[in-house]
Amino acid sequence: MKAVLFDLDGTLLETSFDTLLEAYFKGVSASFAEWLPQDEFVRHLMASTYAMINSSDPTRTNIEVFADEFFPRTNLDPSLMALFDRYYIEEFPRLKYLAKKHPLAEKVVKTAFAYTNKVVIATNPVFPFEPIAERLRWAGVDDFPYALITHGEIMHYCKPNPNYYLEISEKIGVDPRDCLMIGDDPENDGPAAEVGMDTFILQDGQTLAEAIAYISAKRS
Repeated sequence: MKAVLFDLDGTLLETSFDTLLEAYFKGVSASFAEWLPQDEFVRHLMASTYAMINSSDPTRTNIEVFADEFFPRTNLDPSLMALFDRYYIEEFPRLKYLAKKHPLAEKVVKTAFAYTNKVVIATNPVFPFEPIAERLRWAGVDDFPYALITHGEIMHYCKPNPNYYLEISEKIGVDPRDCLMIGDDPENDGPAAEVGMDTFILQDGQTLAEAIAYISAKRS
């Protein structure tokens, strides 16, 4: 094992990604209230997000796919993408109430770094970097020299597309067969196994404590 990948929401951070996404949809809609009613904005935002998740285009980043879908749908000027950026900086941090720091998050990341410097935050890259960095702060694991943090400005695929995991492997220069993916969602994190990665899924009673033991066993 030469690399360890961690999911974020539900793994290192105690939160529901779906709940967070719903709160984000509602919150960011206020930034566009001058142009679109909330229900119409959220409808287009969700459709554009799904287009991003379902994209298999290696030539466009996830954020580019989102923008290419969102702005034609809404007839808004692409320059208004800056409103999303402002929301992430000024308003997104207020969603911290939806999350709780996992007591073992820092320890499991430290355990991984004791084994390898190829440690990756493999969160679903439907957001740009800033809101992901914010959630790492919520989790108390922001101060580590990660080899890669996946976000929509650099990634071309989303979970559960297996190509997402292949892209990580390519970016960090580690064969998928030498990677361990730790996550909580069989549907989104499980496909790492399809490209040859070892997986540790936090289900059926499996916890971060067991993940720490699993990593430690790999070291011995």
